Amino acid sequence: MGKTLGVLLFILLITFGCSSNSPVIQEKPEDSNMKNHSVGNTSEVDEAEEKAEEVKKDEQRQGINELALEVSGKVYGDSSQFSEYVSGVKTRMDTKEKVISLTLDACGGEFGSGYDEKLISFLIENNIKADLFVNARWIDAQYEAFLELSQNPLFTIQNHGTKHKPLSTSPRSAWGIASTSTKEEIIGEIMDNQLKIYDITGTIPKYFRSGTAFYDEISVQIAEDLGVQIVNFDVIGDGGATFTKQEVVQEMLKAQPGSIIILHMNQPESETAEGVKEAVASLIEQGFSFVHLQDYELE
Repeated sequence: MGKTLGVLLFILLITFGCSSNSPVIQEKPEDSNMKNHSVGNTSEVDEAEEKAEEVKKDEQRQGINELALEVSGKVYGDSSQFSEYVSGVKTRMDTKEKVISLTLDACGGEFGSGYDEKLISFLIENNIKADLFVNARWIDAQYEAFLELSQNPLFTIQNHGTKHKPLSTSPRSAWGIASTSTKEEIIGEIMDNQLKIYDITGTIPKYFRSGTAFYDEISVQIAEDLGVQIVNFDVIGDGGATFTKQEVVQEMLKAQPGSIIILHMNQPESETAEGVKEAVASLIEQGFSFVHLQDYELE
């Protein structure tokens, strides 16, 4: 009898333990509070980081505006020269290494706001670095493409001016395009696009190339005071996107160690992309590689 009673008690105990009414271990109130507190802290940290980033951007933006104001108060002399190669313009990288910089202009405007996707796709597919000199009007016309390019580490974004004007302290023209004619116009041509690029990308361009790549000596000094280096080229790769495929190849193959090649990425109907494909393959066979301007001193 005692043995039978013990077995029955054991069965009842097992049954009770497996029933839906069995006790559940509940989270301690303090554990729950700690979790909520942790989530709150994470959210607060994110908000603090966003605010810090906004403060930093505001400070940078203010710095760009203050620099423009400072330079507008400086007095500069007169300039007699006006060309692509005046004193202070950089045309090569200072190296004997077999490296080349591909610089691609996006000029904007009524006849220059296209996007050569074939050219850019080739560079991306083959892991070819390039420096993109982008005009404010092209950014407006190709905003989504610009945003995507600015986030690709193969490319750096550089400044190709606001209205694509040659830089001069007196009225001149190059290739039929009227230049700036005052110090204030020069500052606006550089800094308005500098600020535009910064607001979109969070990065301040280091290099500037004017529309037509023409300058007088004073405008180069003003640009340097505004914190940018004027960068032209020693190889004209596509003649403003007018060269045939074979002409592009012929010109690009003139590159030497440290060369800076100018090409255009805003004329998709041109033969630039096909010429670049062939020339790049030949240059790689010769042992050249493609680099960013910022990785070398310029001369």
